[in-house]
Amino acid sequence: MKSMTSHGNRHMLLMILCCLIPVAALGAIFVLRLPVPQVLTYGLVLLCPLSHVLMMGMMGREQHDGAEGDANGRDAVADASQPTADRGATCHREPSLPK
Repeated sequence: MKSMTSHGNRHMLLMILCCLIPVAALGAIFVLRLPVPQVLTYGLVLLCPLSHVLMMGMMGREQHDGAEGDANGRDAVADASQPTADRGATCHREPSLPK
């Protein structure tokens, strides 16, 4: 059996955290007898900014990883506009004008 890569380990850790954090939050609500409406209000208010912070961090990491992979420093999306045989250029030929 193959051993998990560092990416696989990190993904598994994130999955476990995403499952345990809500369970711990619910446990804290019931053990500490916190008012549920107030907790939900604060949770919804914090959900938007926290998700944006996480999203921006993940997008920055993806762009950084993509820049290292290209030897020319060009973006893969810009290269996709160039017709090549393996991308099915025949489907995207410009129609010839009648003479």
